[in-house]
Amino acid sequence: MTATTQIFATGALPAPRRADGPDLMGHKPVARLADYRGSGEVGAAIPRPSLSDREIEVLLAWLAADSKEDAAARLFISASTVSTHLARIRAKYTAVGRGAPTKTHLFARALQDGYTGLDAW
Repeated sequence: MTATTQIFATGALPAPRRADGPDLMGHKPVARLADYRGSGEVGAAIPRPSLSDREIEVLLAWLAADSKEDAAARLFISASTVSTHLARIRAKYTAVGRGAPTKTHLFARALQDGYTGLDAW
C-alpha cells in the first residue's frame, strides 16, 4: 500500500472519484437518498407511536429538566410518575420499531415526530 493509498484508506482525505463509476476505494457514488439509505422508499412514512397529551407533556418537561425530580416538580407530580410515563413512552417507541433507550434518543424522536423543534431549545 502506497503512502497516498494509506491517506485515503484512513479517511484523512476523501478518495478521488471517477466520473463514471466508483471511487478508487471501490465505493459507489451516492446519487440519491434512497441509494444512501439502502432499501426503502424516499419519503416513506415513519411509524409514529400514539402518545397521549400527558405523555408528551411529561416527555418535554423531562427533556428540559436536569433530572426526573426537576421535571416532577415542574409538573406537580412525583418522580416515580415521571419514570412510569417515560417507561410507557419508551415501550410505545419500541413497539413501532423505533427504540429510544436514552434521553438523547427520546429527544431525537420528539424532534422527528414534531412534538418539539430545535428553535424551542
